[in-house]
Amino acid sequence: MTTFSCITVEQTHALGLQLAKHLTPGDVVILDGPLGAGKTTFTQGIAAGLDVRGPITSPTFVIYRIHPNNAAGPALIHLDAYRLNSLAEVDDLDLDSNLYNAVLVAEWGSGKLENIADEYLVVEFTRNDDDSRRITFIPNGNRWDDLITSGIA
Repeated sequence: MTTFSCITVEQTHALGLQLAKHLTPGDVVILDGPLGAGKTTFTQGIAAGLDVRGPITSPTFVIYRIHPNNAAGPALIHLDAYRLNSLAEVDDLDLDSNLYNAVLVAEWGSGKLENIADEYLVVEFTRNDDDSRRITFIPNGNRWDDLITSGIA
């Protein structure tokens, strides 16, 4: 587990950009935290680092969007799991069939997306009283343990 402090929106974006340098097709990143904590800003940083087509906005009403890569890298599947009520609803989206050439970033994904991959990274967002953010990377699996240990950002 590694925790970062982000005082500005730009720092939150930059942390996502830094994480993107380590992402490969099949990776699952689960974002968890309250409204306004920086999940979408962080995802915008990941999108910039992956060089995918945008704009990157919260997919609340469409559930998910697939953003193709502008070059030869992985696509970004940006999911908002807030309105999903069960694992069956997640399964119905058939997201795992797209993971061979994409990175999945799931806002509000805790408790819903952990079974989609053997290994995944949980990113917890906490909004402090001074409007700064505490962002904690929680690895799940050897790949993520190794990345966190070697210094992901």
